[in-house]
Amino acid sequence: MTGACSNPTQLASSGSDDPTKDSPVADRSGQDSRPKVLTTFTILADMARNVAGDRLQVESITKPGAEIHGYEFTPSDIERAAGADLIVENGLGLELWARRFTEAAGDVPTVTLTDGIEPLLIGEDAYAGRPNPHAWMSPKAAQQYVDRLVEAFSSLDPEGTQQYKANAEVYKGRLQTLDAELRNALQVLPAGQRLLVTCEGAFSYLARDYDLEEAYLWPVNAESQISPRRMGRLIERVKRDQVPAVFCETTVSDKAQREVARAAGSRFGGSFYVDSLSDSNGPAATLLDLQRHNVKLIRAGLGSAADPKP
Repeated sequence: MTGACSNPTQLASSGSDDPTKDSPVADRSGQDSRPKVLTTFTILADMARNVAGDRLQVESITKPGAEIHGYEFTPSDIERAAGADLIVENGLGLELWARRFTEAAGDVPTVTLTDGIEPLLIGEDAYAGRPNPHAWMSPKAAQQYVDRLVEAFSSLDPEGTQQYKANAEVYKGRLQTLDAELRNALQVLPAGQRLLVTCEGAFSYLARDYDLEEAYLWPVNAESQISPRRMGRLIERVKRDQVPAVFCETTVSDKAQREVARAAGSRFGGSFYVDSLSDSNGPAATLLDLQRHNVKLIRAGLGSAADPKP
């Protein structure tokens, strides 16, 4: 921490992975007396809750469905942060607003969960050479996030160290199971149908882990202006490789990607959850559910005629 900052191919729903269902710990005034942890977005909040158990309050600054890269924080966000004991961020340039936010919040310790992770670099356009920030999309890298959370929470609340470690081992076991599920689910894709076409280049880590190729309209949502040249290049790639389906993400408009599908003779295969969870009743209420939802779409969109559904 710094002062600044089963049948593996069936992909059944995981249900809730939130171990914080117990009643809050209240002091005599009725206020929750547990240390307060504030995360920059919902996926980190889900991971933090799995590690924290019932010892910490965990909240996300942004709500489900929010676009995280260029989020405009509000005075109420700053007020919430000023009352926090710890701010949890992703890093690698994901939250373009993070430095301004933590400075406005005052002297609140911050942990960056990607510290120590070797990032993949963006290979083109305005962000060429910069780190791709979506490391949580690799279940293996997500386990490193968990280790950082244990360190940060143990520093914040030393008496809870053993509980944090135990919770983390359980959650890392679930991430390891997820890794095996995704690998088995995606290995059935035919060799010529492993190009994943998305709006944002958010799947680099997942593509690396499971031997997929990646193409996209823009590298990160913060740089989402679509030039005719960029769109034309993607249309030609989809045509050339006869990509059966293209995809987008829930936090941005899919209009341009639907045009790519139409012009290339492909189809629009649906929207992924990447930068945000769904609400609790949606298909991506946890990180594990998010990954399973996305892989089901990939299987349905890119699978052969003999295997059209996950």
